[in-house]
Amino acid sequence: MAKAKAKPKTKAKVHARAKSTARRTRAPRRQAKPKPIKKTWPKQTFTVSHHREEDFEEGLRSYAKYRDLGIRKATQGMVQAHVIRMIGPCDPAEVSKRHYHDVDFQMIYVLKGWMKGEYDGREVTVRAGSCWMQPPRIKHTVLDYSDDCELLEIILPAEFETVELD
Repeated sequence: MAKAKAKPKTKAKVHARAKSTARRTRAPRRQAKPKPIKKTWPKQTFTVSHHREEDFEEGLRSYAKYRDLGIRKATQGMVQAHVIRMIGPCDPAEVSKRHYHDVDFQMIYVLKGWMKGEYDGREVTVRAGSCWMQPPRIKHTVLDYSDDCELLEIILPAEFETVELD
C-alpha cells in the first residue's frame, strides 16, 4: 500500500507558523531610550579681545589686576573669562585667606610665572603651561606666587559669589 503524500502547506499557513514561532523565541522588547533634553543657551555673539596694558583693572583681590576678555557680554552672562595678573611681591598674610567660589565650573591656566596654592588640604605648585580645574565650592588658599604670575581663568556663570572662610 502506498503512503499518502503530505499535503503541501499554503504560503499563508507557513507564514503564520513562522510568525508565531518567532513571537515565542523573540527577546522581550527594549523600551525606547528617552530623548535628550534640549538645553537652551543664551544667544552668543562674536567677540575678540586684544592685549592692551590699560585694560588691566582692580577686581576681586587687592593683590591682582584683571583683564576682562569680553566673554561675559558675548555669552549674556553665561561665562566669564579674564586674565589675572598677580601684583608682586607676594604677601602671604594678605593672600592666604581661605575661601571658595560658588560656581558651576572654574578652570585656570598659568600663562606666566608660577603659583602655589592649597586645595582641600592638597598643596600644589603650578607653573607656566599648567592647567587646573577647581570643582564647585572647593575650599582653597593662595599661598605664594612669582612676581610675574599671570593666569587665564574661565568661570561659569559669569556672576558668582566668593565666600571667605577665615
